[in-house]
Amino acid sequence: MNAVAEHLIHDSEVDTHHRALRFLTAGSVDDGKSTLIGRLLFDSRAILADQLDTLEKRAAGAPIDLSLLTDGLEAEREQGITIDVAYRYFATKTRKFIIADAPGHEQYTRNMVTAAAGSDAAVVLVDITKLDTSVEAVELLPQTRRHSLLAHLLRVPGIVFAVNKLDALEQPGPAFAAVEKALRAFAEQAGIAVTAIVPVSALRGDNVTQPLAGEWATWYQGPSLLQVLESLPGVQEKVEGQVLIPVQYVARDPGEAGEGTGHQPRTLWGRIAHGQIQAGDEIQILPSGEKAIVAEVRRAGETVSHSVAGESAGVVLDRQLDVSRGDWIVTPGSAQPTQSFKATLAWLDTEPAVPGRKYWLRHGNRWVQGRISAIEHRLDIHSLQPLDAEQLNVNEIGHVQIEVQAALPVEPYASNRVGGSLIVVDPSSNRTSGALLVR
Repeated sequence: MNAVAEHLIHDSEVDTHHRALRFLTAGSVDDGKSTLIGRLLFDSRAILADQLDTLEKRAAGAPIDLSLLTDGLEAEREQGITIDVAYRYFATKTRKFIIADAPGHEQYTRNMVTAAAGSDAAVVLVDITKLDTSVEAVELLPQTRRHSLLAHLLRVPGIVFAVNKLDALEQPGPAFAAVEKALRAFAEQAGIAVTAIVPVSALRGDNVTQPLAGEWATWYQGPSLLQVLESLPGVQEKVEGQVLIPVQYVARDPGEAGEGTGHQPRTLWGRIAHGQIQAGDEIQILPSGEKAIVAEVRRAGETVSHSVAGESAGVVLDRQLDVSRGDWIVTPGSAQPTQSFKATLAWLDTEPAVPGRKYWLRHGNRWVQGRISAIEHRLDIHSLQPLDAEQLNVNEIGHVQIEVQAALPVEPYASNRVGGSLIVVDPSSNRTSGALLVR
């Protein structure tokens, strides 16, 4: 490893705890996700004065409804539910946060997948008032299990369970202990690494931004939810190893003699998925297989010495090649394009996924036709056991074999989110039908 890479890796390790944390809230319907976010915004003073005035007028003397800070669509306000993903921002003295409020309804699971795909952490809410905590083995709600599994499959690094509405119980301590036991048993069975399990009351504000006090402190001495979030590392793409850049845009620069005359170098723009790139590096263009030398690296319109994973960069080559949006820039020999691969499929469409039917697949910035050649099995979200399946219905998760019309440089999703993920689009309706995670 060269000195530049070592310096960048060290800097990234130091900086992961200071970069903005992107996290989503997930869980079942009416678990209090929007109220929790509203509480975080309210207690961190991230609400504008006019927003607060509107909420107070709407409440007409009653306690303000904090969920309205995120449920902005008219249909959401009418029905009292979250339909689309709402993004909100707030900051503390130590960190900035970007929150994605994901819907809890099964029919909006696709929106939850969208929010999870780019998140550093997931806060899965558990409404303790919906669970029977008197039994030895507490049974979790299906959406709690489904959202946790999806966050795990989508490689969300930090998964936090927030057990909500404990203020509604006479004896919250034993009830929280029972639910915590059930959550840890489920997580162990599913292979989910749990970051923390914290008790909260989003409505009253207990243990959201400030640690518990009073009678609650006798059975819980852990951190508040905000303290957990402040301690989580942000996701940092790998700057060591081979370079991988999906080409998003090809820009043609004016020649020295003016527009349309002379030599016109082209800049290949894209966000670096992993690795780093600098002038003098040898690269390969896929799918053509052509090789070239990097003549110049640009970032934000200026020439720079190098660029690393997570940054958007422009690459100028030493010779003209036929490169278009959807191509890939890689280290020569590092990627082996294939037309057949295995993947985990999270199906999001009401029209079932069936083997043999053709779909549009998007990998990076490239669109190709493909089909499900076989369904190996689907996952039972209750038992977490594989079950035989001839099709995948809405919100089901399964293991499938995929065949594509043109070879793609796919990578295991476990090692790289960009190279290992694809979306499935129905060619007749143009609906986003599923999410593929390469195995």
